[in-house]
This record gives sequence, structure tokens and C-alpha cells, in this order.
Amino acid sequence: PLCAELTARGIAVRHLPLPVIRRAYLNPRGVLSLIGRTVAVLRALRAARPTVLYCATSAVLLTAPIGRMLRVPRVVVHLQEIWSRSDRMVLGALAGCCHRLVAISSAAADSLPGRVRGSAIVVPNATPEPGRVVPLQGRSGPLTFLVASRWNAWKGHRTLLTAWSRAGAPGRLLVLGGPPPSGSAVDVPELVRALDLSATVQIVGEVPDPERYVERADVVLMPSDQPEPFGLVAIEALARGRPVIASDGGGLREIITDGQDGWLFPPGDAGALASLLASLDRNRVNAAAQVALRSYRERYRPERFGADWRSAVLSGVPSR
Repeated sequence: PLCAELTARGIAVRHLPLPVIRRAYLNPRGVLSLIGRTVAVLRALRAARPTVLYCATSAVLLTAPIGRMLRVPRVVVHLQEIWSRSDRMVLGALAGCCHRLVAISSAAADSLPGRVRGSAIVVPNATPEPGRVVPLQGRSGPLTFLVASRWNAWKGHRTLLTAWSRAGAPGRLLVLGGPPPSGSAVDVPELVRALDLSATVQIVGEVPDPERYVERADVVLMPSDQPEPFGLVAIEALARGRPVIASDGGGLREIITDGQDGWLFPPGDAGALASLLASLDRNRVNAAAQVALRSYRERYRPERFGADWRSAVLSGVPSR
């Protein structure tokens, strides 16, 4: 999709297989594939002589030392993950080959090894402003809550549904998403049946665009048991004037101001989440919704992101 968009704008694009760092390549065939792709990228960069080599994710950091070897004036990595200890051991030296490290959150920047952490610049993500915002004022009846994510085990669906049950099912809960293609997952439909929540929980499943479901909701939930590197769903909710209930960790802690544009609870604490769910009413939600929209407009518009990104990535790049 990115190649098509760039081509439509008159930008010349060449799409190459990249040497992506994956556990699946930790075998003889995988290593040979990585070597072949690395050589192809080296040749392409030598021919193109770029001014900037931009690694859009840590997984392609194998290209960074190639860029430095070829004396590319600016080598950048956009850190969109929270690095684990093993990530720091494997990727730290590669990150040291970059002139700039741009992190999507302080949580992501803080996960870097000390030798490169000080050079990281935090540029929070953004989301386009919707064409319309459906206000919450004037609604009545039980609150509608929405959770939209893959059903990975760490995304907190078990915590949420346990809390929903303990809180006495305080409204209507819409569940978007589906099982992840790999990794540990939660069987959400089975858990709903086991907790006898079918009367108040609607499993929507995967949808091409969640916008209309966000409009139907009064509150958006991000109950992740592990820290999120950022939390794009959270700012998409704020952009539509929807307060967010989120676990207090990672990038979500930087997005949501507790008690103002949403509420935070300790990750994995179903009891705390149940108490929070049971405490909400329309007046509290409507007040938070107004702050949520203001938070988006002040902090997460694309114009702000574009200016900050250009400053972090392109400032001081020598011209050719």
C-alpha cells in the first residue's frame, strides 16, 4: 500500500526484500536467505547513494551498518517496540550504527541500552482527524464499551472479561478483533460463554474499519496485561471524543491522563478494573469525552507529528 501511494504521488519506488530479523530465520536456510537479502540491499544502496536510510522498525536494523559502511549521511531507526533484554543484546550494536533513533514513546526509548538511549528522540504517533465527531451528549441508557485488538494472550481480554463479570456487567461490551496468526491467544468466545456473559457482550469479530463501532461506543478499553509500546487505538478513540480506560504502563501511561481524558488501572488487576467499570456513569463519561477530544487536538494531529518527525529525522542532513 505504501508503494502504491508513493507511486501515485510521482515518487520513484523500488520494492526489495529486506533482511528482517526474525526467529524463524535461525536455521541454515534462514541465515542464507538473510545473507542474500543483505547483499541485495547493499547493492541497491550503493547504486542509489541515498541521503537518508530510514529503518522503519527495529526488525530491519541489519541495514544500518550497511548504510554506515557506505557513508550514507543520515541513518535512522524508528523504534516502534519496547525492547526486551534479549533485544538489547542482539540489536544494541546495530542501533549504535544509527545517527538518529526516533522512539514512538518514552517507554520505547527507555528500553534501549544505555549507550544509545541518550540519543533517542521521542516523537509520539498521530492519527488523522476524523471528518466528523459524534457527540455523547444526549445519549441515555447503559454505557457501551468497546475493545478492539487481536486476541493475543497479553492484550488483557481475560482480565477485562473477568472484571466485567465482577462489576455485574455494567452496560454493553463490543469486542472487535480475532485470534492472532501466531503466538499465545485467548479464546474470547469460549471465555464469554464460560463466564455467562453472552447477554451483555457482543463479539463482532474482525472488521475492515472500526470507526462506526467507535462511534457507537461511549468508552474505549485497552486492558493490556503487558506494556504497549504506544497505543494507536487510544489516540484514535480520543480523536472521536471517546475517553479511554487503559492499563497503567508503557505508552498508554503517556497518552491517558487519569481522571481527565480517561482512566488508568494496574495492568492485570481485574479487581481494580471491575471497581472502575462499576463507578462510571454518563456524567463522568461525558465530561471525560470533552477532555479527550481536546487532548487529541493538542497532541496527536498529523501536522504536529509531521513537524516533529521532520525535525528529528531530517534536520542537519547535508545536501547533495
